Amino acid sequence: MEPIPKRRFSVGLTGGIGSGKTTVADMLAARGAAVVDTDLIAHQLTMPGGLAIPEIHAQFGAAFLTPDGAMNRARMREYVFAEPDAKVRLEAILHPLIRIETERAAAEAQGVYLIFVVPLLVESRGWKDRVSRVLVVDCQEVTQVRRVMSRSGLTEPQVHAIMAAQVSREERLAAADDVIDNDGEASALIPQVEQLHARYLALATAS
Repeated sequence: MEPIPKRRFSVGLTGGIGSGKTTVADMLAARGAAVVDTDLIAHQLTMPGGLAIPEIHAQFGAAFLTPDGAMNRARMREYVFAEPDAKVRLEAILHPLIRIETERAAAEAQGVYLIFVVPLLVESRGWKDRVSRVLVVDCQEVTQVRRVMSRSGLTEPQVHAIMAAQVSREERLAAADDVIDNDGEASALIPQVEQLHARYLALATAS
């Protein structure tokens, strides 16, 4: 997915699956940041009546849709992991639509600064150069596995397969301007978020 053009002070928020990206984004939003979540946009595009559904049906068939007309995410996940060509085809459908909807949401966003939640920010070419700073939400890999299994019903091998398709924790941290440690209690996030929010607010005001 091509990133949106750089406009105002913005933060690209990323992290591995189960790291707590949404939690941190919600905390920053509560303090006045505008949040554009590309994963949420992707979900909306593949819900019943979503803009991506007609082409997904045409490319993959009704077997990859649920009875109510949404994309069958579990079946599609298994398929694209097994068939690299299927992943390319799905991305060719979704990425242009995600870009359009991301641009629209960013243009409409009202906030003291802008947060783009991009799960594959490091993997996606260009995003790092199009945001003012990259914020990585980090935790131990064992914590990721435990969190994802508890919330999703996926097996441990399935979670590891998803993690293996993402960049390594070390690569993600190397791309970061800022890091939030989310390996402990939720209360430990508060001072970290407060500190970063104050920094971002000052940078946004100065830009």
